[in-house]
This record gives sequence, structure tokens and C-alpha cells, in this order.
Amino acid sequence: MLDFGFSEILLTSVIALVVLGPERLPKVARQIGNWVGRARVLSRQLSEQLEREVSAEELLRQRSRPTSPAANAQSAPTLSPDPIPPADPSPVMTTGSVDPPAPHAPAPAPPADPAAPTAEVTPSIRPPNG
Repeated sequence: MLDFGFSEILLTSVIALVVLGPERLPKVARQIGNWVGRARVLSRQLSEQLEREVSAEELLRQRSRPTSPAANAQSAPTLSPDPIPPADPSPVMTTGSVDPPAPHAPAPAPPADPAAPTAEVTPSIRPPNG
């Protein structure tokens, strides 16, 4: 990563002490330490998220890859959702009223924000230029 020797760190510390003074140097060092810690946490979270995305993508590729029946017989069963059974072609008589399933409709729009500006424009009264 970064190659800092003892002499570079010592020189930087002396310059920081001279520029910031002994009162402000501990506060600034603490702030820099907090920033470095946050950067490390964010870096770790980013790498973990990327690893999860890559593994999910690999799983999708494996599922979509066609396989031969002989390979399926030799390999272990894969985890897949249960297949939907075919519809029964024979009509079923029911008593009473049965509502048909509702089609998928788009979600209703959220209510308007009362604090949001409206489209109405109020005319401003200006004195005539003249």
C-alpha cells in the first residue's frame, strides 16, 4: 500500500506539531483517526457487497446453464423453487360467489407532501417602470 518509513512519519509529526500547536494537535489527530476508521469500515462493506453480488451472479449463471440429463442423474439436486402443478382441466362446480383474482395494478401514487411547493404561481405586484 503506502510505504512510509520512520523518518517520514517523524518529519510529518514535527511539522504538524509546529503548524497546529500542542493544543490542537490531539484533536486533529483524533479526527484523522476517526476518518481513517470510517474509511476502513466503508472499504470493508464495499468489498463484502461486491463479493455477495459476484456470488449471486455466479449462482444465476449456474442455474441458467443448460445441463444434460446424464449430468443431472449423477449430480446432487440443486435448490430450485417447487414447480407449479398444471391446472386441472376438469371444471369444478362451486356454490356461492367467488371473485376472480384481481389483475396486477400499479401501486397508487403516494399522497402529496403538504410542505412541497405547489404549481400555482401568485402574481407579484411591481411598480410600473416608467
